[in-house]
Amino acid sequence: MPPPPPLTSAQIRAARALIRWSAEDLANHCAVSVTTIRRAELMPSATALTRVNDAVIRQALEKAGVEFIDENGGGPGVRLRKPQQTKT
Repeated sequence: MPPPPPLTSAQIRAARALIRWSAEDLANHCAVSVTTIRRAELMPSATALTRVNDAVIRQALEKAGVEFIDENGGGPGVRLRKPQQTKT
């Protein structure tokens, strides 16, 4: 399976907003510096993140409930994953 496409700066900003994380919160969850996160978010579209940093940021945000939407004609995006319903 090919790796997912790199995150865009807008996806990172939107993902943080959805789960109400600051750049510091994200940095604490993925061990990437706040400066690196802020620099990535300031880029016009594509970030200059290394593949490793991109992957750990994606992992941390996905673990927090964010789902990344790939480019599908409408542009890449993010949404919150539907909560798992428990069977009773």
